[in-house]
Order: sequence, then C-alpha cells, then structure tokens
Amino acid sequence: MTGSFSDYWENYVLDLTVGKSPSATRYIALLTATPTDASTGSTIVEPVGGSYARKSTAATDWNAASNGASSNANAITFVQATGDWGEITHFAICGGSTGGNVLAWGSLTASKTILNGDTASFAAGSLIITLD
Repeated sequence: MTGSFSDYWENYVLDLTVGKSPSATRYIALLTATPTDASTGSTIVEPVGGSYARKSTAATDWNAASNGASSNANAITFVQATGDWGEITHFAICGGSTGGNVLAWGSLTASKTILNGDTASFAAGSLIITLD
C-alpha cells in the first residue's frame, strides 16, 4: 500500500520552507557545484570572496504555495560582485546566512558565470520549488 501527502500539506510545507508561514527569514545561496539531498549549509559549494553573501528573503518575497509549487514574488538581487564568483549552476534555500540547513535546492535553467562587476538576480517567479 502506498500513500501521498494531501495538497493542503504539500502547500503548508512549501510555505514553511520559504519562510512564508510562519514568517521567517530564509537565505538564497548561489552554488557552483551540484548539491545532494544530504547537503548542508556547510557542505554546499558557494562562491568565495568578491563580496559574495547569501541573499536574505522575507515572507513577502514569496508567493503563497499553490498546487504544490512556490515561487519568489519579488526579484531576488544579490550585491554586485567585486570579484569573479564563477559558474553558478544551482541555488539553495537555506535557514541561515552561513552554515545551517539546506531546506530546498534546484538547478538553474541555464548556468551563469558571474564576473567582477556583475549582479546576480532572479526575476520574480523564476525560483520555483515543488512538492508533489
């Protein structure tokens, strides 16, 4: 016998993951290597130096989960790189500004190399996580 989560529970877990309900700060990490489900905020491979830091998000930066999916409601824009960050292939939603836990992760539609002077940004609706 197999079972499945209800749509209500899937949406609740997604809202919890992005910090929508209850309201909590979440951090978006840019990754230069593929994570796994066992990855932590200390083992994911992020850019080093060049003013890189995870980008904080608030509940208002996320749409309420619907139909088993959640996405960013607002653009998520990082600080301008003051050095090369390398080829960004993935993102992660983390519970802390450093270390901590990876709550969700995904691959970019297309990798993007961030060089000195570039500003990494995700347009509203472009970071999508699903639970189904």
